[in-house]
Amino acid sequence: MMDGSLDAEKIAAYFKGKSILVTGATGFLGKILVEKILRVQPDVRKIYLLVRAIDAESAKQRVEAEVTDAELFCLLREKHGKGGFELFVDEKIVPLAGDVIFENMGLDAPMLEELAKEVDIIVNGAATTNFYERYDVALDVNVMGVRYLCQFAKKCANLKMLLHVSTAFAAGDREGLIMEKPFKKGETLKEGTYLDIDVELRLVGDVKKELLQDGVGSGDHDKTERKAMKELGLQRSRHFGWSNTYVFTKAMGEMLLGQLHGAIPVVILRPSIITSIFRDPVPGWMQGTRTIDTIIIGYAKQNLSCFLADLELTMDVIPGDMVANAMMAAMVAHSGEEGAEVMYHTTSSLRNPAPYGVLYESGRRHFYENPRLGKDGRVIPTKEMHFFKTIASFHLYMLVKYKLPLEILHLVNLLLCGLFSQLYEDLNRKYKFVVHLVDVYGPFAFFRGCFDDMNLERLRLTMAATTGPEEDLFNFDPKTIDWNEYFYKIHIPGILKYVLK
Repeated sequence: MMDGSLDAEKIAAYFKGKSILVTGATGFLGKILVEKILRVQPDVRKIYLLVRAIDAESAKQRVEAEVTDAELFCLLREKHGKGGFELFVDEKIVPLAGDVIFENMGLDAPMLEELAKEVDIIVNGAATTNFYERYDVALDVNVMGVRYLCQFAKKCANLKMLLHVSTAFAAGDREGLIMEKPFKKGETLKEGTYLDIDVELRLVGDVKKELLQDGVGSGDHDKTERKAMKELGLQRSRHFGWSNTYVFTKAMGEMLLGQLHGAIPVVILRPSIITSIFRDPVPGWMQGTRTIDTIIIGYAKQNLSCFLADLELTMDVIPGDMVANAMMAAMVAHSGEEGAEVMYHTTSSLRNPAPYGVLYESGRRHFYENPRLGKDGRVIPTKEMHFFKTIASFHLYMLVKYKLPLEILHLVNLLLCGLFSQLYEDLNRKYKFVVHLVDVYGPFAFFRGCFDDMNLERLRLTMAATTGPEEDLFNFDPKTIDWNEYFYKIHIPGILKYVLK
């Protein structure tokens, strides 16, 4: 930890003249971080953004379309003016066509050499967050991406920090207090098992080879391989005690980083569910849909009559701007600490827990006071939603309401020589899909753990008390949030504006 206290001025000043490599910048959190650095420290030297693209021009176009054109950058646009903003972005942001799944990130030798000389900080935000991702894809991005970044980091002459974004849920479906503790080599969540990452990589290769040897046609092979890889991911996750492929491979990424970073100072940031921006630059701004937002989207469209959740359970959520603020403070605090490996839970369940019921009641209040209008201009009536407190009760409901009628339809279809075959197959496929979703997301919906954030609290305590507009510039204290007001006035309007546009 750096000596003395941190304040907004010190944090902003740290980034002056620094060159930063960011992966995952087209994602929600990556955008927030890039905007914040540019806004608070216009004298940052360069921000290199690694994006998937075929060449430099495509990378530039992608960064413009998916990053800097976002409404998120409105304060910077106002400050610099339209032409000035474009010049500022061109001067500060360097798009790189590459991918973390390749050695040297897929970059050519001259660019790699330039980066190795220039880069002071690496921020790894690249990830596949799909719970039911193909195992090979998840391993490539969430695990091998970490390996290749570590290899590159060791070539950087002036590197002061590698910050890796993981997820709090990599800790697994535990109850009670979950500590800010990195995984050790081979550690799993199931007694009697040992996790060898190289064995997992070989297993994927072997399964793919077997599928090829089976001689399925090319179109059918792709479909068969995709299904096999998805099922393998879930199977291996559960074998070692994790509930899905996403959190399992993120845990592996943490483990690998711990083994490989050597003298490089490393911060592992574990956010919980990242929600819309709380304060700046645009309250309510968000990208993509979180699991918890299904309640609000279902309410808005009135097409969801039931949901899997216990309204008394805590949903650990944290606004995106608070996560970015914590990232910047952590980078400054641990810059140049040789060999350091520090973990931070950017979470809220310990300091300021938010039950599912708060989100639901905020949604009810919002839609009763601001009813949605249909395409015909008529008010969409707001109906109550039923919640299932256990997976067993949901399965019983699905059995009675859908599975039994489906079996009756199946019997009628047989008696009528296949007259309703297409209808039965469509409905049965949808039923199986819903049951599968519950199987994958159910453990997440009933998560009963509480994330300790003592490390992050210590970091907060180093933040010197300041007055004036700078006071909240790097706020990452969840206790400053009134969840009722946040959901009602900021998050729900944000969903309606940015997700359901």
